[in-house]
Order: sequence, then structure tokens, then C-alpha cells
Amino acid sequence: MDCDKCDREAVMHAAYSGLHLCDDHFCRSVEKRLRRRIRDDDLLPASATPDDPQVWLIGLSGGKDSVVLTKILHDTFTEDPRIELLALTIHEGIEGYRDKSLDACLELTDDLDIRHEVVSYEEEFDLRMDDVVQKDPESMAACAYCGVFRRDLLSKYAEEYGADKLLTGHNLDDEAETALMNFLEGDVAQVAKHFDASLAGFDERSEQDEFVPRAKPLRDVPEKEVALYAHLENLPAHITECPHSSEAYRGEIQKLMLSLEENHPGTRHSIMAGYEELAKLAADEFGAGEGKRELNECERCGAATTRDVCRKCALVDAIHAA
Repeated sequence: MDCDKCDREAVMHAAYSGLHLCDDHFCRSVEKRLRRRIRDDDLLPASATPDDPQVWLIGLSGGKDSVVLTKILHDTFTEDPRIELLALTIHEGIEGYRDKSLDACLELTDDLDIRHEVVSYEEEFDLRMDDVVQKDPESMAACAYCGVFRRDLLSKYAEEYGADKLLTGHNLDDEAETALMNFLEGDVAQVAKHFDASLAGFDERSEQDEFVPRAKPLRDVPEKEVALYAHLENLPAHITECPHSSEAYRGEIQKLMLSLEENHPGTRHSIMAGYEELAKLAADEFGAGEGKRELNECERCGAATTRDVCRKCALVDAIHAA
């Protein structure tokens, strides 16, 4: 099958759009969607100047999504003095897994000449995820612990490095699955949090200064297309599932989503289009607007929290006590 844009052989067919694209037109399509999302979400404010540039911190795990995000952001802004890119990798302490993905991060950032910082659970919390899984004092999935720790470190270092934005590599599948999970769980407050955590433009959170705003520029691109882009661009992505990954419910949602998309192409895009509108309404009612929540400082680490002791510190204490 030929590419719909030229006479070269197509490397992919997007059922949701009907397009057949060659390697070059496909890669340009992915880049175009990411750059359009940056514009639509107004990530680069008019106030950014070469003398007062924006600092964008990228959560770089070494997986396909964050590697592709980093590469396209570099290619887009490397000659733009209004943007400074900084990559942060978090080492969770998972034997035989994170070391290999860290190698991918180092190869990529060296090749692109991007400043790269590495922090670890062991240095920050005096624990490793391998040990957390064995102790499991809260009887939770490993991903539940890890999610809390990762979010804490991303927020902490985004502030420490003076970042204006924190960018993560969430793709369309990730966001659509989260949206569907929130719907099925009937968790309106979580829908509001999802919106406040960067589903929409930053004008909605312009008065919030508790956290560095987050952005997900890849959220319009399906997971398989991100993987194909990484392959075609020969990027050093470490595409291996975490050995502690055990989000059974998300796995069920993922299978459902793939089935719906196969039978009804465009389902993921439709879910997100409606979800973002509804999430905005939820955020207006339950989110971080004036009077909606009251944040304190954690008694242990000083992080913003609605509790006396933040969730991260409570989990660290429980793990060390086990």
C-alpha cells in the first residue's frame, strides 16, 4: 500500500483517520500533533524571552514515550532561546530493570546534549522498590507505592530546578484508560484532579502556585504510534514492562479499550474529547480553584498536602516500620 501523501510505501495505517503513511510522513505527523498540543495548551507564554526563558523539566524514564517526547522537544526548541530543556530520571531500585533504562536515558541526553539529572528512592527515602514489594505494609499494588514516590520527586525537583513546566510522556492510550477508569469508578473528585494535573490549558490554573504545572504533549498520539516513531527514528528506548507492574484493573481497561478501538476506530479520541469538557466542569466544582481545597505543609518534609503528614511520608514510615 502506498502512502496517501506520496508514492512511497506506507509503514502504517491509522484506522481512526483512514490514512496510510510512509515513514517520513508518519514521523512528521507525530511531531505535528505534539507541537499542536503545545500551542493549544499554551505551554509557551508570550512572556518568555531569551533573557527570561522557560525551563521545562522532562520526566525521562527511558521508555518509548518519554524518549520520543524528549527527542521531539529537542528538535523543536534546540534553536529557540526562550526554552531550556532539562531531563530528570528517577531510579526506583528495581534490579535488572531501571539500570538498563537509565543507560537509554544517558545515551539520549548525551546525543542531544541535554542536561540530565538522576535521583533515586534509595538516596531520597532510604528504600528500594524491590524491598517495598517484599514488605508491602499497606497491602497495595507496587504501582500504588511507586506512583506516590515518583510524583513527589518530580514535584520536588521541578521546584528545586526552577522549572516553569513539568512535562511527562503520557500518550493517548494512557489518558483514555485513565478517563475510562475514573468514569467507571464514579470518582468525580479524581476526574477533577486529572484535569488539574494538566489535561487542559494553563489558563485554568493561573492562580495556583502550590505546584509546578504539568503538561502531557503526547496525549494525542496512540501508544503504538509512539513505539513506531521510536523505532523509525532509531531512538534508544528501553521497551520492557516493569517486573513489579501489577495494575490488574488498568490491564482490564486496556484490553477493553483495545477491543473498542479495533471495532470502533476513533474511540480513544472520542473519549478524550468528551472527557476533557466534563473534567473541566468537575474541576470547577471540586478542583483547585479558590475555596475548593485547603493545602497545608507536611509536618515531615514541607510538601503541600491536605493532611498533617503527606501520603509519601506516611508510606515511607510504614515501610521502614515493617
